[in-house]
Amino acid sequence: MQNYSLKSKVFLVLLSLFTIHYALFTREALAHCPLCVAGAGVGLSLANSLGIDDSITGVWIGAFLGAVSFWTEAFLYKKKIKNVLIRPLLYLVIFASTIWSFYQFNLVNRMVQLFGLDKLIFGIISGGAVFYLADFVDDWVIKRAGKVFVPYQRIYVSLGSMLVLSILTYILINYYI
Repeated sequence: MQNYSLKSKVFLVLLSLFTIHYALFTREALAHCPLCVAGAGVGLSLANSLGIDDSITGVWIGAFLGAVSFWTEAFLYKKKIKNVLIRPLLYLVIFASTIWSFYQFNLVNRMVQLFGLDKLIFGIISGGAVFYLADFVDDWVIKRAGKVFVPYQRIYVSLGSMLVLSILTYILINYYI
């Protein structure tokens, strides 16, 4: 079990309070709703204490960061800040700043690596990439068909892609590496 520094504990508490604030005071449902983001944040904070592998935790952190990125994009869109590059730039900035802060606060276990990356960072990058691609494909399908096929389709696609990636990562770690 890792011992977290005071700075990282304060950061996690502030992030949780910020997320809970927006989850409780949101007026409308978003594609990646604040309540879902808050739930993911709380779940991820418990994962390490339960002994879940860092790479699998990283997959869900990547999805969490992706949801925060999409949430921020929706906020900027409401403020009439629209640009084609906002989504990828936000994604990169949020991921880069998070990974930097994880190294800064020594939250990354540097003993075991996958494909040359620390396990947590590997999970964050792979989870973020799959989450982004799943949302992109889901948007494409909805625009092409002109409709959503099932209620809560975005949630199914997002969670389903993360679940499949988590299972594949588990298999990769336990049977091939």
